[in-house]
Amino acid sequence: MDLAQLLKVAQAAVDQGRTVTDTRGPGTLTFKSDRDMASEVDFAVERKIREFLERETPEIGIEGEEEGGPTEGTRWVLDPIDGTVNFVHGTPLWAISLGLIVDDRAVAGVIDHPPLGTRYAAAEGLGATCNGKAIQGSQCTTLNEALIAMGDYAIGPHADDHNPQRTALHNLLVPKVQRLRMIGTAATALTWTANGFFDATIMYSNKPWDTMAGVAICREAGLQVLDLDGSQHSPASRGTFAVAPGLAGELTELIAQSGVRGISEK
Repeated sequence: MDLAQLLKVAQAAVDQGRTVTDTRGPGTLTFKSDRDMASEVDFAVERKIREFLERETPEIGIEGEEEGGPTEGTRWVLDPIDGTVNFVHGTPLWAISLGLIVDDRAVAGVIDHPPLGTRYAAAEGLGATCNGKAIQGSQCTTLNEALIAMGDYAIGPHADDHNPQRTALHNLLVPKVQRLRMIGTAATALTWTANGFFDATIMYSNKPWDTMAGVAICREAGLQVLDLDGSQHSPASRGTFAVAPGLAGELTELIAQSGVRGISEK
């Protein structure tokens, strides 16, 4: 596949989504589960980008958070608004995230942050950029100097099954790292790790629309991207762990001690 050309298509597709977010507020909310919702804009952005991709790359399937799609094979994976809770509250930490999976590997991605005016992009072998300038992940090797982003705590009927392990990891990290941060958007956490703002990000799930674009960007920025068990990350992984190579060993050991496993969603 011509990844350079497909990255241009992804950039143009995300531009289409921006035409929606630049002109509309959240609108009516649709509640999907306990404290989890989609806004009118989530649906509108997804439909706009789908229409564009269906015209430009009809041979590639599209898996979107709101309207589903193929969960195997070569496909675009789209989160029209990653960080919907932030978006609804007017918090300027949310993103449009579009990734490409080929041969069960994240190979390209574009993540746009309309309120911040930043766009991250990468394709395998072509490097990672922010607003067109090359970026590189952290070179941190000392845990007590590390700023680490964490995924959200679980909500819903099975939250009590997952949150004790997440709390355990939190408690293991607090006395060892410089600081922890929880920002409420996987796409932003991954791009900020790719840009070196965070030294690692640990997420307890691997929803492809949330993670695949950011995984491609982090890899091209020189980071290790792993499952929570320390194995190489793939769309089938249960969690998503992007980390400066010099911190991977220590953090993997702490994750193992906590018992956190993650939740794969395909």
